[in-house]
Amino acid sequence: MEESVTAKDKIIVALDLPSADSARDMVKTLGNDVSWYKIGLRLFALGGPAFVQEVKAFGAKIFLDLKFHDIPNTVRSAVESACALGADMLTIHLSGGSEMCQAAVKGRGSNSTLILGVTVLTSQTEATLAEIGINRSVTQQVISLATLAKANGIAGLIASPLELQPLRQEFGKSLVIVTPGVRPTWSEAGDQKRFATPSEAIKLGADYLVIGRPITASPDPKAAFSRIASELLQ
Repeated sequence: MEESVTAKDKIIVALDLPSADSARDMVKTLGNDVSWYKIGLRLFALGGPAFVQEVKAFGAKIFLDLKFHDIPNTVRSAVESACALGADMLTIHLSGGSEMCQAAVKGRGSNSTLILGVTVLTSQTEATLAEIGINRSVTQQVISLATLAKANGIAGLIASPLELQPLRQEFGKSLVIVTPGVRPTWSEAGDQKRFATPSEAIKLGADYLVIGRPITASPDPKAAFSRIASELLQ
């Protein structure tokens, strides 16, 4: 497979930028090199649904990463709205439980939107899990939540690189896995605690990689994207 095709298939560029204008400029700069963009809480608060539709108009697919976590009826309605907006992927927190997961699936209806369940945030450790009363390892918690996801119709997961191997051993390829916490060897880790390089994450079983600052904070985002795409082949 050609490098550019690999990049489009595997890399989701996170538009975690300080304004809608800067995100808009980034999309224009990257042009046709990128086919997936992640719009998270910050940018959605700045640009709202109109910005999602604007990025869609560029021909890109949208990963709407708002991490819904509320009572089931509210989550169902939120998923309905996100699907109507044109989100190709969206996120819910699996810690909301089985009833909330089922409500999210109902909210999607006949749309092809992929619902991704958040397991454990890549900024979290066993110490931070213990703070909220979860006295098990990160891996144990991820496997437990992934089991809940599969049992309730959630077809995808958000999981760090360090949990990819145990997830694939437990579930094979039955779940789509989107992996944040991916950093090239030449990039700073930032606030990620559990991270890997792009090539490592793909080899471990990630279907998609979410990569933000190594691309968007680069003086030459197109060159950074191309360099990361090259790492996928190594």
